[in-house]
Amino acid sequence: MGKTQQTVLEAAGREVVITNPDKVFFPQAGHTKLDLARYYAAIAGGALRGIAARPIVLKRYVNGADHEPFFQKRAPKIHPEWVETVELRFPSGRTAREIVVRDAAQLLWIVNLGCIDLNPHPVRADDLEHPDELRVDLDPGPGVRWDDVRRVALILRDVLDEYGLRGWPKTSGSRGMHVNVRIERRWTFDQVRPFAGGGAARARGGHQQVVEGRAPRSVPRLQPERQGPHRGVGLVGTADTRRARLDAARME
Repeated sequence: MGKTQQTVLEAAGREVVITNPDKVFFPQAGHTKLDLARYYAAIAGGALRGIAARPIVLKRYVNGADHEPFFQKRAPKIHPEWVETVELRFPSGRTAREIVVRDAAQLLWIVNLGCIDLNPHPVRADDLEHPDELRVDLDPGPGVRWDDVRRVALILRDVLDEYGLRGWPKTSGSRGMHVNVRIERRWTFDQVRPFAGGGAARARGGHQQVVEGRAPRSVPRLQPERQGPHRGVGLVGTADTRRARLDAARME
């Protein structure tokens, strides 16, 4: 008998079709696409705390974790009527209608597209001009130890505390660490970006300059978040997502 071509999972009162459920997504561990979908169904509450109501860029591993993914900003033209979208406008003048996930059914629908890790924008769909999250990417250079990354994260914690802010650290997809900081939706991207790092931060006294001034030379560079499609503020995978490079990770 041939392999199962699709499986239906129930989530948020809906039936979500998982196509090619037997396709191996994590070769070393032997986990399939269906395993990934069931994992997300089990931890949907935590995942939604990081992505709910936010536009999300689809990072699609259509051939599994050991193959290169591709980013898809625009929602597929054919999608269920219960999959929400919102239109984002970019500095170039172009627009894109992106997926907005609010419940477990919508989450499983994008997982079925091959999304192993989730990449939401730092804004919510009801206000695309005012970010509610500051994201710091601690990206170690060659030869930098993990202990150094941890030391910088602790320095960053102290700096954020001086500003009355609290950061939530998590490991990144490879060697670094991301620190997410919730902020009030009062400022525009242009106002938030200097604090997030980069040349503007050095010129205006942002936290990057403060952290670098306190850290020994051996610590990793503190880089601004990767440039993303919306207002120059990038994407960092949210917490509770399954990382593609953790190939042998258990999914209980």
